[in-house]
Amino acid sequence: MATASMSKRRQEGSDETAVRERILEAAFAAFMKSGYATTTTLEIATRARVSKRELYARVGNKQEMLIACISERAKRLDVPADLPVLRDRETLAQVLTSFGTKLIREISDPTVIGVFRLAIAEVVRAPEVARVLNSIGRETSRAALRKIMARAQASGLLTGRTAELAEQFAGLLWGHLMVSLLLGVAERPNPREIAGRARDAAAAFLQLHPLPNGPTGT
Repeated sequence: MATASMSKRRQEGSDETAVRERILEAAFAAFMKSGYATTTTLEIATRARVSKRELYARVGNKQEMLIACISERAKRLDVPADLPVLRDRETLAQVLTSFGTKLIREISDPTVIGVFRLAIAEVVRAPEVARVLNSIGRETSRAALRKIMARAQASGLLTGRTAELAEQFAGLLWGHLMVSLLLGVAERPNPREIAGRARDAAAAFLQLHPLPNGPTGT
């Protein structure tokens, strides 16, 4: 009896998750098609094949849907739980290259670029889109980089202000690529190009920041 009850609860939980995902997919599609400001909750509910009442119960209002859409994607930009201990510069270079590769791969995805374009297009009518994207989406990647830099400092591999180190690496990593992608004047880099870009950024960053008490090296 208990087993049947647990199985039923798991099934209900799975169904709720599926409905929530369907709502978020519908919300995102509607935002991209009609713009955030003009999209109505009725349009989203219709796309998701749910009632407005269920839509509010599962996710919330339109802004909460926007936050959920961006938050789900932003989870991919956090520092992995199995981040190796940064004992030497070689490991630091590998970590920066790996994270840089993931950063470009995720953010250069056409869907994510579309969100940035949406935020820019809606900046007057719906400035909350840009605020949410900045405070959740962009901040997740910035916080992850700060965490890596802080660990490198704790291991004696870097000196300087954590936030400034993170911003500098991000600048070396992206260059003009993000603006070019937003303008549609550049193609999304392929996996090989992304890895090379991340590797070059890590090498350039470490050259700019030699070991506090030793030779440059990697």
